[in-house]
Amino acid sequence: MTRYFVSRHAGAVEWAERRGIDVDRQVEHLDPQRIGPGDRVIGTLPVPLAAEVCARGGQYFHLVLDMPAEARGRELDADTLESLGARLREFRVVAVGEEA
Repeated sequence: MTRYFVSRHAGAVEWAERRGIDVDRQVEHLDPQRIGPGDRVIGTLPVPLAAEVCARGGQYFHLVLDMPAEARGRELDADTLESLGARLREFRVVAVGEEA
């Protein structure tokens, strides 16, 4: 089992370190082909990528924030993430049907 933290944001990486979240690999972009059964992926992935993680037998933990509109589009530091209630929540994402 490999634990991935996917983020290009220094504040998110620092937040995870402060929380003692144990990861094996911190990456800016995830290659879903590397994911196998039992792997854990933490981040804010697009839905199709999260679905692929789950389809390959991995677990997906989304970094959830209670983000007000005025905070969007800004680089957030670890303190700000804390103040916005940053937390991890597991999601099981399944793609249904064919593309339109």
